[in-house]
Amino acid sequence: MSRPLSTDHAPYFGRYISLVDARDVSEAISNHSAALLTFYENLPEEKADYRYADNKWTLKEVLQHVMDTERIFAYRVLRISRKDNTPNPSFDENSFAENAEASARTFASLKEEFSALRRSTDLFLASLQEHQLAYAGISSDHKTTANALAFMIFGHLLHHKQIIEERYL
Repeated sequence: MSRPLSTDHAPYFGRYISLVDARDVSEAISNHSAALLTFYENLPEEKADYRYADNKWTLKEVLQHVMDTERIFAYRVLRISRKDNTPNPSFDENSFAENAEASARTFASLKEEFSALRRSTDLFLASLQEHQLAYAGISSDHKTTANALAFMIFGHLLHHKQIIEERYL
């Protein structure tokens, strides 16, 4: 299945999808997974509790956020790819961040979890057939295909990679 069309997702998510250098989900995995894993696993320990401005997330909180978002997006892919027509609600990323208590964890434990999650998500996405990726459901009040959500997973990680490079490192 090719790249998502603009009609396959809410307009807001186009900014994430545009960051993904791939023709399809398989190529997204091939082109991005190893580099993203290396980047996030090698974030410096001395920056773990750094925040670039007041009221901004620490690097630990950013890592927790990308994991929470990946899980939510992957769950949406699962539901849509299995033809569950129940709408997937939005989520409040700030509430998730406040209640995740990432600051109480070690950076090493967050990175270990990230690594396991990334591998699991990639295996799941790679298992999907083209027709499953084409299925559409409702996510955050918009028609969304499983394919678009798969691209959003990578785009969201790439988006935060850019922010980390610009503001944290």
